[in-house]
Amino acid sequence: MIAEWVATVAGRREVALDEQSDHELVERTKAGDMDAFAVLVRRCQGVVYNLAFRFMRDSALAEDMSQEAFLKAFRLLNGFRGDCSFSTWMYRVTCSVCLTELNKRKRRDEVELLPEHGQGTSGDDATDRADLRELIRKSVSQLPENYATVITLYYLKEVPYEEIAAIMKVPMGTLKTWMHRARQQLREIVEKEYGHVQ
Repeated sequence: MIAEWVATVAGRREVALDEQSDHELVERTKAGDMDAFAVLVRRCQGVVYNLAFRFMRDSALAEDMSQEAFLKAFRLLNGFRGDCSFSTWMYRVTCSVCLTELNKRKRRDEVELLPEHGQGTSGDDATDRADLRELIRKSVSQLPENYATVITLYYLKEVPYEEIAAIMKVPMGTLKTWMHRARQQLREIVEKEYGHVQ
């Protein structure tokens, strides 16, 4: 009898939380209500996972980054002022977590900068692709961090300009300037590398 009553009360509480806005749930979480944060996680988990997958290109890594993003969000929640929606803030947190992980992997030479295409290529094509992949890896790592990030996101992760601007928290004009300068520097680095090879 008591177990049924507890289950009924718990069920009503869950429905009541589901009907609350994100802002109300954030405030409840700040006050120590873990069930409220669980509802926020349920609402955002699909978007967070999809975004993480776009960065990591691996389902297991995307799951890990999603969990890390929610943990970081929980730790930083008291600093969330509500200037934007919770989902937009969660988007930024997820981007930050993924970029941090990609930068760590880049430093350890674990990031694959070019996707594997064309299984049936000739030996010469495969060698050329391997050489080009290595050249790009070295070249991007020589760029300043913000330039390396925009090149990696746009060309290698296929993230659109609008999302990159949101991730980097810069106006579109600044992003275009960075991209232009990054391309120039990358071209100079590549030409210099090819000059050494010849």
